[in-house]
Amino acid sequence: MELAGEELRSVLNRLRRAQGQIAGVIRMIEEGRDCEAVVTQLAAVSRALDKAGFAIIATGLQKCIAEGQTPDGEEMRKRLEKLFLSLA
Repeated sequence: MELAGEELRSVLNRLRRAQGQIAGVIRMIEEGRDCEAVVTQLAAVSRALDKAGFAIIATGLQKCIAEGQTPDGEEMRKRLEKLFLSLA
């Protein structure tokens, strides 16, 4: 699947924010920060990555519908279920 224009920019922005958050978590651990604060930031990173993943999946679905692709329904359902579960 290819992302273009605004879709790509949005996903990349989310991933860059997550990258910055991960760097922050590493610094927090190196500085011996409070465990609760570290876990809170890890949860935020996880949500940011999940949102990027869901945006990629949603974009793929939108493109399939817009382009009139009609793959085997059951096969497509299984593939989508696998993608969504991979982010769960």
